[in-house]
Amino acid sequence: MSQALRIVYAGTPDFAVPALQALLGSRHEVVAVYCQPDRPAGRGRKLTFGPVKQVAVNAGIPVEQPLSLRAPEEQDKLRAYAPDVMIVAAYGLILPQVVLDIPRYGCLNIHGSLLPRWRGAAPIQRAIQTGDAETGVTIMQMALGLDTGDMLYKVVCPITPQDGGQSIHDKLATEGATALLHTLDLLCEGKLQPQVQDETLSNYAHKLSKAEAVIDWTKPAVEIDRMIRAFDAYPTAYTLYHGQPLRFFASRIVAGNGNPGEVLAESREGIDIATGDGLVRILTLQLPGGKRLSAAEFLNGRSLLGEQF
Repeated sequence: MSQALRIVYAGTPDFAVPALQALLGSRHEVVAVYCQPDRPAGRGRKLTFGPVKQVAVNAGIPVEQPLSLRAPEEQDKLRAYAPDVMIVAAYGLILPQVVLDIPRYGCLNIHGSLLPRWRGAAPIQRAIQTGDAETGVTIMQMALGLDTGDMLYKVVCPITPQDGGQSIHDKLATEGATALLHTLDLLCEGKLQPQVQDETLSNYAHKLSKAEAVIDWTKPAVEIDRMIRAFDAYPTAYTLYHGQPLRFFASRIVAGNGNPGEVLAESREGIDIATGDGLVRILTLQLPGGKRLSAAEFLNGRSLLGEQF
């Protein structure tokens, strides 16, 4: 059997959970988990454990939550764990070169895109928003630049017209766990074949902002549909309805034309809104303070027919 590695795992949100769970079920030893500091959450604004920290605490693994890894004392603490490799997945802190150099085999990153296509903060959403036919996971040897390191292993994931940011996120989190274990096997067997990224093929996936979530109905249906699906988890696409945000979570394109922003038809199948080119059928939506509802549930007792957004 291949060697067992001493691993320090660095991650914070849901995306990083499946890979940590996979490591905990493998022959490798997770000696410490690094997460961002606990942050207030919910209406009570209580300090809450992040998803990765909760898994680590439940497994009895030491958890470190430094504000930065630039302080020499934090670097010494990491060095004391004597890691063979550090695995990073949506950790959220910059790793200086001295940290990248501490583990015997350096630091590996689970990145939610087929590098070098999308680098940066929101690769999943930008892939959907742009209309990419596929995305995936890249296990990468971390370097000092932003997602610039050598590619070690890739898994491809198709993007269907039904997929949104959340569904692709969940698929890639699971695929990333499998890809990581396979990459570690190759590492232990000395069979890794690093590939240098082609800089000319890279795009920057800008961080998501609430400001970009408002729908411009003069745009084509294809663009609005992609936006709604890409932003379904955050920041959630919306239009104003009686001065309040009406949020949309799922949609598809249907044939037809009309005055952009006008609700032309509604049924149990969805609410059809005209755009600059074609119609968008809204499948799931939410009023302020309300629950997320299917179109059929939403239309039970109310109508949007003839509304002009």
